[in-house]
Amino acid sequence: MTEPTDQTEQERHCAKMAKRKAAQDAEVAEKTIARKGLLIVHTGTGKGKSTAAFGLVLRMVGHGKRCAVVQFIKGGWDTGERSVLEGFGELVRWHTLGEGFTWETQDKARDMAAAAKAWETAKALMAEPDLKLLVLDELNIALRYDYLPLDEVVETLKGRRPDLHVVVTGRNAKPAMIEAADLVTEMTLVKHHFAQGVKAQEGIEF
Repeated sequence: MTEPTDQTEQERHCAKMAKRKAAQDAEVAEKTIARKGLLIVHTGTGKGKSTAAFGLVLRMVGHGKRCAVVQFIKGGWDTGERSVLEGFGELVRWHTLGEGFTWETQDKARDMAAAAKAWETAKALMAEPDLKLLVLDELNIALRYDYLPLDEVVETLKGRRPDLHVVVTGRNAKPAMIEAADLVTEMTLVKHHFAQGVKAQEGIEF
């Protein structure tokens, strides 16, 4: 059982939290934009970029808003997140249009054609007026290998309609993508079980 907090300590804590709340309230009051479609980038060498993006899809679906996922690079794996999210019917549209990782296909022309198809699909989805969140999974990888024209992609994303949120994932985000983004999170690799010989597992990697 926890010992009762000393009265002086409690008063000190209350004063500290009151000061913290006042500063937080003042900062929030300075914000004037109530709604804005965000360009969000998840990059870095650490695990969790796509996982975080799919978490946003789940959050948006929880508010009854339509979402879509376009997967670049990745092939047709049977993933847990796809199985669950497609279960929401018309609220989630899922397009896996990659040919697999580049070291598996070893065919640049084929990879470029797949990336171009995925990008055309993404642009068509961005034109749908009731879509609220679009995840472009591993788009950064397609741009890294010059499968798509960087300038066109960035300008198209910047010119999307004002209320559409777009999440771009993949390591090695290009500086132009980072500059265009409203929110950038870099996943940092500290330790990974793969280095210890652990293979990809259901519910963790897919």
